[in-house]
Amino acid sequence: MRAAAVAAALAASVLGAAPLSASSEPVAYAAVLAAEASDAETADARSGSFTATTDEAEAAPADLTTEQSELMSGDPDWQASARLYHAGGGGATGNDSLGCRPIAMRTVAVDPRHIPRRTRLFIRETVGLRLADGTRHDGYWYASDTGGAIKGAKIDLYTGHGRASMRPAQRLNMRTLTIADAGRFDGCPPSWEARPAQVRGVQMASAETSAGVSQ
Repeated sequence: MRAAAVAAALAASVLGAAPLSASSEPVAYAAVLAAEASDAETADARSGSFTATTDEAEAAPADLTTEQSELMSGDPDWQASARLYHAGGGGATGNDSLGCRPIAMRTVAVDPRHIPRRTRLFIRETVGLRLADGTRHDGYWYASDTGGAIKGAKIDLYTGHGRASMRPAQRLNMRTLTIADAGRFDGCPPSWEARPAQVRGVQMASAETSAGVSQ
């Protein structure tokens, strides 16, 4: 009887019910385990854990380019704790440290002693991130800004104008992100109309034209 009462009390606490009276039927141990598992799943869902959300499963597109696949599977060049920043309302103002207009979900502020400016970055955790316009992030960012509070293994991701612009990337805030060196870039970070492959083509064509002129 005592064992049955203990089992009943345990089940009541797990299931969130009122304590059972002495006349209540004993609860099977399997039912207690099932209730615990259900509660654990509910707690995980409420916690919004990145590793357990549907968002993360959606953030792994199958149509990666060869370069993206290599950068995803290769060893990272850096790991850095991320923060989000935006323009307006006390956020970022004016141009970045290269004198460029910041590009939402492209521009990254870095400590240039840790990550050199003008580095094209591939941030794995942002691949497939759903943006405000419904498109998916391709993982490419551009180290073109700096900040006095950014020291060492920290980065700030520019999300756009106003606090609302941070919502798509909110789950990245305060997380340690995995970053690969995807090469250098000239000029300013490209707009979203110019994809990385197109940008590389323009840069390569410009370099070849300049070499032809110099010759």
